[in-house]
Amino acid sequence: MFIKEYISKDFPCFSLTDSIESARDTLEAFGYSHIFIKKSHHFYGALAEDFLYEEEGTLKDLEHQIERFAILEDNNIMDSIRLFYTFNANIIPVINKNEKYLGYISCEDIFQDLSKYPLFSESGAILTIETPSRKYSMTEIANIVESNNSKFYGAFISNMSDDVIQVTIKISNENLSSIDETFDRYDYRIVQKYYSDEKSDLLQDRFGFFQKFIEI
Repeated sequence: MFIKEYISKDFPCFSLTDSIESARDTLEAFGYSHIFIKKSHHFYGALAEDFLYEEEGTLKDLEHQIERFAILEDNNIMDSIRLFYTFNANIIPVINKNEKYLGYISCEDIFQDLSKYPLFSESGAILTIETPSRKYSMTEIANIVESNNSKFYGAFISNMSDDVIQVTIKISNENLSSIDETFDRYDYRIVQKYYSDEKSDLLQDRFGFFQKFIEI
């Protein structure tokens, strides 16, 4: 799951002397959210699509709009999720430790890879539960699910404060009522739940969970 295993190399990295028009034409052909810019043979930053329609000239004229974000080739694909969300991007530049542009990863490629894992691919139930921060235990949460003969596919902390923690979990569909009752007995509050056992709902289930994941 290292970034270097997902790098695509068909999207160019522009120079500040390149025209805005040529960058805009390339971006429209690929359908991505940003172009990438290099300076003195090093990666310099990314420029969002909207700025390419504000004026003509060279990319130097838009230098003040450049955002500095990229991911190292040795990072894990999980590290890319926050960048996609923070910069409202569907593409992220990949660089090496010397800040040389190597290519890019796309949100679509990462989503397709993650969707193969049971956390996303298995049909099941999604629950967001809340517990006081002082008594938070992922071990206890997993035990509650598994003690009711359901499978625990995975979880993440979706909200956290000094007082409470909310955890979103993905589990199989067995014994859901019993699981609800057990969480209640252990003083967990179920904030949100989505149950699905229809194969036709699999894609919606998968996408919905991925959306929750990237928004943390």
